[in-house]
Amino acid sequence: MCGPMVRHAVAPPATSGSAPATTAGAPLNPAGLPTAYEHGNRLTAEGSTVDPILVEIVQGTLASVEMEVETAIARTSRSPMIRDAHDFRAGIHDRQLRKLTGRSYSALVHPIVRDFPLADMREGDVFFHNDVYESEGGIGHLPDLCVTVPVFHEGEVVAFVQAFGHHDDIGGAVPGSMPSKATSVFEEGLSVPPIRLWDAGVPNEAALRIMTRNSRMPDSLAADLDAECSACLMGARRLSELFARYGRDSIEAAFDAILDATTETYRREILGRIPDGTYVWEDYAEHDGVDEPRLHTQRITLTKHSTGGPGPGDGGPRLVIDFTGTGPQAKGPINHCGDYVGGNFLKKWLAPILRNLADTPERMAELDVNEGVVPLIEMRFPEKGTLLTPIYPAPTNARTFVILRLLGVLAGVVAKAVDGRMPADQETIRYTGVYGKDRDGNDYLMREVLGGGSGGRYYADGEDTIHVVPDSRNLPTEFTESRFPFVVERLGLAVDSGGAGRHRGGLGYEKHIRMLEDANFMSIADRSILACWGVKGGKAGRPFQVTIDVGGPHERLVHALADAEPVTAGQVIRIRTTGGGGWGDPLERPYDEVERDLRWGKVSFAGARADYGVVATGTQDEPVVDVAASDALRAERRAGRGESPFFDRGPGYAALSGGATAAAVDWV
Repeated sequence: MCGPMVRHAVAPPATSGSAPATTAGAPLNPAGLPTAYEHGNRLTAEGSTVDPILVEIVQGTLASVEMEVETAIARTSRSPMIRDAHDFRAGIHDRQLRKLTGRSYSALVHPIVRDFPLADMREGDVFFHNDVYESEGGIGHLPDLCVTVPVFHEGEVVAFVQAFGHHDDIGGAVPGSMPSKATSVFEEGLSVPPIRLWDAGVPNEAALRIMTRNSRMPDSLAADLDAECSACLMGARRLSELFARYGRDSIEAAFDAILDATTETYRREILGRIPDGTYVWEDYAEHDGVDEPRLHTQRITLTKHSTGGPGPGDGGPRLVIDFTGTGPQAKGPINHCGDYVGGNFLKKWLAPILRNLADTPERMAELDVNEGVVPLIEMRFPEKGTLLTPIYPAPTNARTFVILRLLGVLAGVVAKAVDGRMPADQETIRYTGVYGKDRDGNDYLMREVLGGGSGGRYYADGEDTIHVVPDSRNLPTEFTESRFPFVVERLGLAVDSGGAGRHRGGLGYEKHIRMLEDANFMSIADRSILACWGVKGGKAGRPFQVTIDVGGPHERLVHALADAEPVTAGQVIRIRTTGGGGWGDPLERPYDEVERDLRWGKVSFAGARADYGVVATGTQDEPVVDVAASDALRAERRAGRGESPFFDRGPGYAALSGGATAAAVDWV
């Protein structure tokens, strides 16, 4: 069993369960066993002091190293998903497994120290895993490959540098390793529990060969892994230099100070804005790829306490997030393993939503999310067998339908507590792409993560075509056209896609791809029936939609979960991504803002009338609002409407709810 490093005693496991056994010195960990290493504690005594200037130096260095690692990966990797779409993250953790950086989210170190004693680690070691069920919640699906490098000072492990990213292909039933109809993890690709991929600087060529042999894109996979390992090793050297310069005691005191500052900031500036009480809301995934579309419930019961959190005496405020009421485990791949390490990953994943309660948008942008938020949040999970507590080997490749929806569920339940002072629903991630053979007869796979609109806010419209994955982006047209057999004929905004409101939701993309060779289209997408919801009178945005052979004799809509939709040479694929929900009454949107939307091409003349009660004439370049006619139309609309729920889910909800236009939890 993995032992502690020098200076620590073995503690009981963090959660119930026995410690993993070993066989002939090799780690053996049946899925589901907890981290058996004392973690999450302070490095210095409570009340220890440290030079505040040093804290600033250390914090800046951590951010710089994290960015340097990510830059190195982006510049030396090979696959479009890593190099161009930037669908990867780096993170820095201390020896208590606490995440120190907040610019980007990352996976967890817990499964590594669970299976490998710190005392046996050596400089130049690189650990690897992608096993969803043995990642303790840090990895959501098999294409996310994670490398972890220990940082050494005077022969002992003092920190970790980690990177994980979404790779092109790791085997499985379909190219891209995301089969929409999977019913077990065995269809999704090669699953690797924590292993030592590099041993004291020497790569494990046998393990690398196994992984590349299982991939349809072996060259890019090998290059990406090499980039990630090398970048993390470089980051570990940078951190070792920091320890050597200032000393271990001073650096670890600075680590504690950084996390303490985050805890205090969120306690003082964020949690205090939520009134004490209990609030309930839920949202839904619409399909799982196997069963017919239906409502897959994700529910949060949020309880705010003024006391009981971290701190002296009675402590400060704390939040309890209870997922009881979340729907049963799906047959298809939309499950997410969230109930590990007390929900440690989910706490840091969801906490950025709370930043919307900051005094100003500028202040919100200054707030990082690191391990300092973890003591403020308690998570309670339902029994095994739900969307958030799946039982092995339930499939998980489309788990974004759950973990991204949970961001919106938290935003919605907080909105009920603070009279709507939260954004409406944001865009939801989707993977689209084509694969086949190019003109030279070689296999190819082009896949990208197109963004969508974010929700309107109480002070501003939503942003257009944003990516919920930080720093991610669509693939450059010049790159894709030069590498793959298609032409991008249009890439612009999807007009009228943003939900109407006093503050309009952001717009999604509209992208037209004309295939030059026969191919197959793939899509792993949600929000094709249900829409991004509006709040406090705001309307839902437009849902995701894909049409093949636009304007042709075989024009057809494509299901949002598709593995191999045939497309013939010459046909056009039109992709429209989701618009964000609106905030506030659209009939209160000033005429000059609607006129501006018309001029910018974000709202059509028909949309202005239907959604905002604005009558306009003229051209897009010179629209003219008829104020008198608009006043009369708005008055008629106001007189004819009744009481509305706090949330608007759009017309798709009725199709899955049996005709209901709102859920019971949608009223305040």
